[in-house]
Amino acid sequence: MRTIFVLFDSLNRSAMGAYGSETVKTPNFDRFASRGVTFDSHYVGSLPCMPARRDLHAGRLNFTHRSWGPLEPYDNSFAQILKDHGVYTHLISDHLHYFEDGGHGFHTRFSSYDFIRGQEYDPWVAMVEPPLERIKAQFDERHYSTTKRDKRLQHAINRQQIVREEDFPGPRCFASAFDFLDKNRGADNWFLMLECFDPHEPFHAPDRFKKAYETGHLGRILDWPHYDRVVESPEDIAEVRANYAALVAMCDDYFGRLLDYLDEHDMWKDTCIVLSTDHGFLLSEHGWWGKCRMPYYEEVSHIPLIIHHPAYAGQAGSRRSSLTQTMDLMPTFLQIFGLEPPGEVTAKSLLPLLERDAPVRDAAVFGVFSGPIGVTDGRWVLYHYPPDVTRQGLVEYTLAPAHMTAPFTVEELKTARLVPPFDFTKGIPLLAIDALKDAKRVPNNDGKGFADLGTRLFDLVCDPRQTQPVDEPQVMQHLYDAMIRVLEAHDTPPEVFNWYEIESEPMGGKHEETFRAGDSRMAGQ
Repeated sequence: MRTIFVLFDSLNRSAMGAYGSETVKTPNFDRFASRGVTFDSHYVGSLPCMPARRDLHAGRLNFTHRSWGPLEPYDNSFAQILKDHGVYTHLISDHLHYFEDGGHGFHTRFSSYDFIRGQEYDPWVAMVEPPLERIKAQFDERHYSTTKRDKRLQHAINRQQIVREEDFPGPRCFASAFDFLDKNRGADNWFLMLECFDPHEPFHAPDRFKKAYETGHLGRILDWPHYDRVVESPEDIAEVRANYAALVAMCDDYFGRLLDYLDEHDMWKDTCIVLSTDHGFLLSEHGWWGKCRMPYYEEVSHIPLIIHHPAYAGQAGSRRSSLTQTMDLMPTFLQIFGLEPPGEVTAKSLLPLLERDAPVRDAAVFGVFSGPIGVTDGRWVLYHYPPDVTRQGLVEYTLAPAHMTAPFTVEELKTARLVPPFDFTKGIPLLAIDALKDAKRVPNNDGKGFADLGTRLFDLVCDPRQTQPVDEPQVMQHLYDAMIRVLEAHDTPPEVFNWYEIESEPMGGKHEETFRAGDSRMAGQ
């Protein structure tokens, strides 16, 4: 068996024809849906980028134990397990976060990898004295800064070297994939993860894709909205959305080239293809740009998943309504190659769903460390907020203390103490480090933190756009009960239940001392 896993970043399901889009044309994503099984109730787990990838590798939720950070030494990795069992694994990615302090340990689990340079603020083009006046004339100051310490300036510098379509990182990712396939399509027993940072912001696409979504905008470049409330004019909003649409169109075009390659070389009969993303992105819906700072509305948390497996070719074009999540891909990848998941895995393989729709779980739970916890049963969705997102009392459990772009500070590390293992750490004790309220974890790293606070419940059937929260106590209790079951199944530390003020059975035992310490800290706030 061979498997190609195509992971786009921030690919909104609402931008795909297979999921009902009428504004963005995606003939190739739609063509793939006609050959595969489309999952209609697929949700995120831990958010955003690296926590999502940790779920993906390890097959379990991680956001209640630590924030954005590296793959932990005790974590399982589907790529490592496959490699250990003789499956050749190769990663192609332009995702620069793998190469920051808070992203290490993921790409090295593969047999080989190819890192494509130039996305976002990747420190790629070295320029001591950049052409600041030219950059100011080209890029709108609302999205770009020419302050030398601003990471967006680095992207503007990188753009000076991205001129032709083949210079763009996304097309270069696909070129690398075709090189891998040319060399290896005659071999068996390999796994290719083709990971494209697009259509993540900045929304920079070649001109031929933008032409289909022209808005008449004559000003400077607007393609990288800050994660904040929408204050732009309708014309500027339309321009940002058009730039996103153009980038999705580019992703669709190059994905279509992959489908053409599979056609040309008759690979469908012995190759599994999986298409998904890590999360979505708000493009002015609910008055917001971005993700994570606000409630995890459907645009962010409800994501696409389409799978073709040659053994289930007879199911081509069918759809599944069962609740699934990002972490379910880990045991799915293992089962494709006949392997059983380790005992620490809580997710479920989706291969049985390719044959017929069947329940995998009764609720999906998702969230960001120290942010709201989302839970949905497919009909209703609840976003539960703690009474005070700024108070201390949470703990980061880790053996690799690093935030997104820097190690934990001395102030954080001074709180470190050794605590007993959790049920997924393979008997290894951990460092417990106080989650200080000013720590540089997502989304605090931009100095803004969480906003639009307040627990709310939505009826996704009657109100799919989530415009009007509802008050249904019985439904809320049902969702809270489901949330607690999931959190307990993931050996969530007791102080989390206390900090969020959600009821759970007394856990006692191995983490009781940590819980008491967290409780006393909160009592002193």
